[in-house]
Amino acid sequence: MDDASLKQTIQDISGKDLEQRRSWYSPAAEAYNSTRPRYPRELISQVVKAAQLSSSSRILEIGSGPGTATISFAEYGCSMVCLEPNPNFSELAKMNCKSYSSVEVINTSFEEWGLEPEAFDAVLAASSMHWIPAEIAYAKASRALKEGGYLMLLWNKELQPCKSTRAALSSVYQRHAPSLGRYEDRKTQEDVLACLGQMMLDSGRFRNMVTATFEISLTYTPDQYISLLGTYSVYLALGRRTRNALFAGLRECILESEGGEIRLSGLSAYHIAQKKAS
Repeated sequence: MDDASLKQTIQDISGKDLEQRRSWYSPAAEAYNSTRPRYPRELISQVVKAAQLSSSSRILEIGSGPGTATISFAEYGCSMVCLEPNPNFSELAKMNCKSYSSVEVINTSFEEWGLEPEAFDAVLAASSMHWIPAEIAYAKASRALKEGGYLMLLWNKELQPCKSTRAALSSVYQRHAPSLGRYEDRKTQEDVLACLGQMMLDSGRFRNMVTATFEISLTYTPDQYISLLGTYSVYLALGRRTRNALFAGLRECILESEGGEIRLSGLSAYHIAQKKAS
């Protein structure tokens, strides 16, 4: 996917009606919470250092989901205000973060949230910034930051099976959903991540971006893998009959060719940039 195509895809996502975006992940909220990968500890450590975070830092999180990244920052003692428009995710985030009194989860969208100007040391968006119209996302994030504060974008790209597994699954995709039988190699994922980082700089609100990429590798059971696929937007967009037939075929194929587990890998990354002086 070239930059123009990616930007159009992001525009299509962020351009959806707010109510549609709010409820998009509701059918997959529990699966998202249990199967989506967390962010590598080394990635979090580098982000904390680069953004100069400490136990006295105040973080605004945009689109916390079920708290996938939230806990990692709460463990550093940071005070966090976490905005999550999806009610299912919001309840899961509250449950997952109940041990951290410094974390407040608010069931609202970033667009609807009443701005607290220059109140935060950092703004965090973990695989969520692309769900908000760019003209709102970066400007409002900048206004929420104190002078010299940091915008921290974290990303987990879609996990991919190895080459031999992809070959085995190909016929199932061709039978049920040919357009989804694609594979993102490392370079493709790196290009997507680079474009996402450039979009932050193109907003004109931030400077001195730093970035790093990590490869993650995880093992799933066939059922866990099917649950994971069901959390990705392209699968959520499928009709129920097509999705059920595809998932049944994939599960059977994995059991026959891979046995009891499937090995997946993908890229995790961060982009951190400082608010430009006003």
